[in-house]
Amino acid sequence: MNPSTTILITGASSGIGATYAERFARRGHDLVLVARDKERLDALAERLRADSGVAVEVLQADLTQAADLAAVEQRLRDDARIGVLINNAGMAQTGAFVQQGAEAIERVIALNTTALTRLAAAVAPRLAQAGTGAIVNIGSVVGLAPELGMTLYGATKAFVLFLSQGMSLELSPRGVYVQAVLPAATRTEIWERAGMDINQLPEVMEVGELVDAALVGFDRREAVTIPPLHVADRWDALDGARQGLISDIRQANAAERYRQPIGQ
Repeated sequence: MNPSTTILITGASSGIGATYAERFARRGHDLVLVARDKERLDALAERLRADSGVAVEVLQADLTQAADLAAVEQRLRDDARIGVLINNAGMAQTGAFVQQGAEAIERVIALNTTALTRLAAAVAPRLAQAGTGAIVNIGSVVGLAPELGMTLYGATKAFVLFLSQGMSLELSPRGVYVQAVLPAATRTEIWERAGMDINQLPEVMEVGELVDAALVGFDRREAVTIPPLHVADRWDALDGARQGLISDIRQANAAERYRQPIGQ
């Protein structure tokens, strides 16, 4: 990747986003850091400028607010220096599905799916026209596992995976790389903000290890990177089974098992 490429990172004030910023700064890339907490963004930007000598711009935005989201979209459309979008901003969910109120539902969906999709859609046409660039969407292994009980959050992350795979099919022939990154439990502030005690979880990955692994997948141009998955063949088998299922769908008639016997 061209070292002159600028990286825009959402949710950059802490956790995964801040670590991506550190790693790309070490690689010599200028940065645009997006998050709500301007004070923390400013402190991170100052440190990265001093440590790595890169240009770092802070763009304060709450991506659940229409005007803020539109401003980041406009920046992605207009700034030809930005060649990589790290779509990291997201929030977790507490409580069972039956306990979710309308406002909580709207906020999780607005940040985890709507904002992520709109930012990707804002930058994709320009990258496709240029024939280069990358979009990284941060999903979660929870999006593969409704059994984990985070129904709303998991559904948003399943959306992120599907969106990323579809985008990859459309954009990779035009020179644009799309990566879905699926962490498991990672030591970030997302848990505390959702009212969860991460120390109650039996296994938690450190954020630096997560991002470093994700960047190995990025450099290899993997479409789906799952750092906590230790048997890679499991993903290959799952995706192969999905494609096999699609090949067995016949749209003209219902399957035999759904047909009523004649006379009933």
